[in-house]
Amino acid sequence: MVTVARGGRRLPRPVIALATALAVLGLTAGCAGGEPAADPRPVTTSSSPAEPVRAPLRGTVIAAGEAENPSLAVKIDNHERARPQIGLNTTDLVFEELVEGGYTRYAAIWQSTVPDEVGPVRSIRPMDPDILSPLGGVVAYSGGQQQFVALMQAAPVQNLIFDRDQTHFFRDTSRRAPHNVVLRAADALADYAEVPAPAPQFAYASDPGGSTASVAGVPSARIAMTFSHIRYPSWDWDAATGTYLRHQEDAPDLDSEGQRIATVNVVALKVPVELGDVPRTVLSGSGEGWFSANGHTVQGIWSKDGRDDPLRFTDSSGSSVLLAPGNTWIELVPAETGTIVTG
Repeated sequence: MVTVARGGRRLPRPVIALATALAVLGLTAGCAGGEPAADPRPVTTSSSPAEPVRAPLRGTVIAAGEAENPSLAVKIDNHERARPQIGLNTTDLVFEELVEGGYTRYAAIWQSTVPDEVGPVRSIRPMDPDILSPLGGVVAYSGGQQQFVALMQAAPVQNLIFDRDQTHFFRDTSRRAPHNVVLRAADALADYAEVPAPAPQFAYASDPGGSTASVAGVPSARIAMTFSHIRYPSWDWDAATGTYLRHQEDAPDLDSEGQRIATVNVVALKVPVELGDVPRTVLSGSGEGWFSANGHTVQGIWSKDGRDDPLRFTDSSGSSVLLAPGNTWIELVPAETGTIVTG
């Protein structure tokens, strides 16, 4: 047997091997009170999927980084001589409002898509600051009474006025004045790239079938409004396209491309209107509303606190009305003299 000297004593080799094993075991045990050894197995964590990015004025799913531009609101003429209008089928939102003589005019808003040209452009009205202030962005119009222009300029919106800056406007010689002012929309908005995108204005379902009207509404193939004896638009549900198609005074309403004006959502609101030389829609307080999507309509309430506050839509239980993802037309029908019929 081979032996090794230790402290003057000679120990057998098996004893040395046992001592070495016990020392290693002691070191391992000592590590138990310190950091544990790394687990070689891969670590997995659970996380919820990211919420999809949605267009602020449509509620449709978009890629991250899209639709970060400001909104562009334009006062669009709706006189017979102004038809067919340019660009209306690419809007995110359109508000129809009563003006002088029983006519109506549009406050049309583009943000998800901004076409090269839109028009014909007309003048501002006293209710437009209440309609457009919640959006911020840019508003383009041909001019107007100084008192109304001052109200619009005092709102938190960039003003682009044809009467004062014709850089981005031109007159279409194929149309008759004053129904022929056209805005070079994309070029105009490029000058305001530093203006932030609008905040979402309405609540949207994740898909058309989840809208409040689809879930809780009654079938309604037609929504008809009367603004006056000369303005009575209507919308007919078209299942093939999943949109409502517009009529004006019982005739199909076409855009400058010859396409029917169409929308995913129709919102018809009864609103007070102060009549006078220039009618003023009072867009504050609350009133009745009809909300249509996917061939169904639910009745509820609209409300708005102040100029800079967005419209709120609630159903009979007080829950927010969910619109279907897509574009929306908002019909501001005079509560005192107008009518809204669905069926």
